[in-house]
Amino acid sequence: MITETDQIGADLTAAAKVWPELAGQRTLLLRKVLEVGFATVELQANEKIKGRLATVQKLAGSMDGVWPTDWRKELAEDWPS
Repeated sequence: MITETDQIGADLTAAAKVWPELAGQRTLLLRKVLEVGFATVELQANEKIKGRLATVQKLAGSMDGVWPTDWRKELAEDWPS
């Protein structure tokens, strides 16, 4: 259940101008607004993921040579068998 505040009422009135076929059906307008909102949130989330993956791919391989080639052997030598 959602209480129709003044702001929500104004937003639904604006939504009725976007979807005039739903004017007068506030429940359907609210559903439509939620559907569009969820789709927008999903798009933004996917864009954020794509950006992060692009950054990881850009950095992949950029640290070659940071560790010596035989670093595992050197590390193992520090620990008793």
